Amino acid sequence: MNFLHTEYDSEPDDSLEKSMSLVASAISDPSRVSILCALMDGRAWTATELSAVAGIAASTTSGHLTRLLSNGLVICLTQGRHRYYSLAGHHIAGLLENLMGVSMRSHRSFTPGTPVVLRYARTCYDHLAGELAVKIYDFMLRERWLEPDGNALTSEGKAHFQRIGAVLDPRPRRKACSPCLDWSERRFHLGGDAGQALMTLLLQKEWITRTPGYREVTVTGGGRVALSRLFGVNLT
Repeated sequence: MNFLHTEYDSEPDDSLEKSMSLVASAISDPSRVSILCALMDGRAWTATELSAVAGIAASTTSGHLTRLLSNGLVICLTQGRHRYYSLAGHHIAGLLENLMGVSMRSHRSFTPGTPVVLRYARTCYDHLAGELAVKIYDFMLRERWLEPDGNALTSEGKAHFQRIGAVLDPRPRRKACSPCLDWSERRFHLGGDAGQALMTLLLQKEWITRTPGYREVTVTGGGRVALSRLFGVNLT
């Protein structure tokens, strides 16, 4: 059998290659990267706020946002006289998270350079990331809340989610559950609809609080007790 001739041995799709190169080019500028990273907290920002976080002039920010909009990386929402920008979706957040992981890889032993507060607990668009999230994910695997590959909740896992009050979407538009590679820990945390449901619960119960303008989250006193009870996570 000749394996050299398969259905994949067709002419390259020039339009796809061009689209990929345009997206890569849109991400390549450091100022646009700063804007995208700020939007990784899952909230909508004004152009003025984004110019401040990127450390660039408002007029320059406008051009960068236009570039990101035209390549489908962000969306613009208008409310009254204000315009707000956010990531185009969880798929863009996943792309950025993977790029962060790739950019931080080293051929030698890995030493995290991420600030401690971000490394411990932060948002990854609409779900929890960092050391805390990885510990919760490991617990779910050990207790068989998740299938071994992390791509689905087991029946037991779904029952536990219902018991703790994490509401799952019966017809999610994306993966119901997925392992998301944590770029600071180099291990997986919980993504997909299940990850969003867990994050929503933690916020609603005020077990974690968000830091305005930043991706870091803080575990509250009640959260320490709850996370230890539910997931065996001992917080120092």
